Amino acid sequence: MISVLVVDDSVVIRKLVADALSGDPKIKVVGTASNGHLAQAKIDQLKPDAITMDIEMPQMDGIAAVKELRKRHPRIPVIMFSTLSAAGASATLEALAAGATDYVTKPSNVGSISQSIAAVREQLVPKIHALAGKPQGGPSGLATGPLRRPAGPAVAPARPGTLGAAPGRTGSPPVRPGPAKPPGRAPARRGPQGRIDLIAIGSSTGGPDALTKVLQAMPAELPVPIVVTQHMPPVFTRMFAERLDRSTALTVVEAADGMELAPGRAYIAPGDKHLVLHRRGTAIMTQLSGAPPENSCRPAVDVMFRSVAQIYGASAFAAVLTGMGYDGRDGARVLREAGAEILAQDEASSVVWGMPGAVVTAGLADDVQPLEQIASALLSRVKTGRSAVVA
Repeated sequence: MISVLVVDDSVVIRKLVADALSGDPKIKVVGTASNGHLAQAKIDQLKPDAITMDIEMPQMDGIAAVKELRKRHPRIPVIMFSTLSAAGASATLEALAAGATDYVTKPSNVGSISQSIAAVREQLVPKIHALAGKPQGGPSGLATGPLRRPAGPAVAPARPGTLGAAPGRTGSPPVRPGPAKPPGRAPARRGPQGRIDLIAIGSSTGGPDALTKVLQAMPAELPVPIVVTQHMPPVFTRMFAERLDRSTALTVVEAADGMELAPGRAYIAPGDKHLVLHRRGTAIMTQLSGAPPENSCRPAVDVMFRSVAQIYGASAFAAVLTGMGYDGRDGARVLREAGAEILAQDEASSVVWGMPGAVVTAGLADDVQPLEQIASALLSRVKTGRSAVVA
């Protein structure tokens, strides 16, 4: 049984969340709190396996509560309950940077309480199982697994301009290195490695923090563009891109129709749109697609990876970071068939080893690395075939 503490200043929302979770026989709401201050005492008393946390609360809001919580309980999964708005997105990203594990959005434009409960249940229950439950086989046959590492405050250094591994999380324990030969590693390639002209990254749960670490380690003079699909709703992706643009040396934008890919730039797929690429003369352009969701996701990593495979083939290098489910696995297969290389985040450093685990288990990963080594692995591979990565 997974015990959950619900923290929200609204009696209505506390009841809604409790009702949404009560439908799952493996989840039990063991308590509620109306603000972050009261939640601290309840956490010590009830020792919940997971916490849902509102952001806007009196006395102590959700962000302050997460910061305080992480001082004493670094490993309890905290899922923020956010509004689907610019203010809500900004506050949610701040909470994730402070140590929150994931988030769900409050239902809007629903016609009844029962529909609201169903909407919350659909988002929240799978995340609670993935983050706090025992390993469970999903559609991919993989265990989503429990939380593997604390989600402490993210480091936000000044804009870097030199090569190096992604910065570690202040106060985090050392990440266990992945096995030398993890199961499912792809067969070794023969012959010289070709030049890389694009980095493509897919991520989901735990992805905002992981992407921040990876992109903060990239130099402004990176000689290739980066395309990213992170599972996020509209508004959130724009705010996330703006946040990354401020905290990294790269120019980071939310992708729009008709943007020409350029070195030193990262393009984030917008919420509710797939990111695909197409060729216009000698230029590679971004294009947004409203095609149906894949793997229940839009944007979907699989869609982006297939497009990258078609345009770049063997000159692409793809990375699959932490995330629930198996989005990216089938696209990684298409990429590998086109000659591209695949890097997966290891289990020990992943918040949820669903997406990268699916790639590894399918035998599609050329390499498996802890989060702290992914940026240096990408940069080292980009350097191959070039005299230097930075001037």
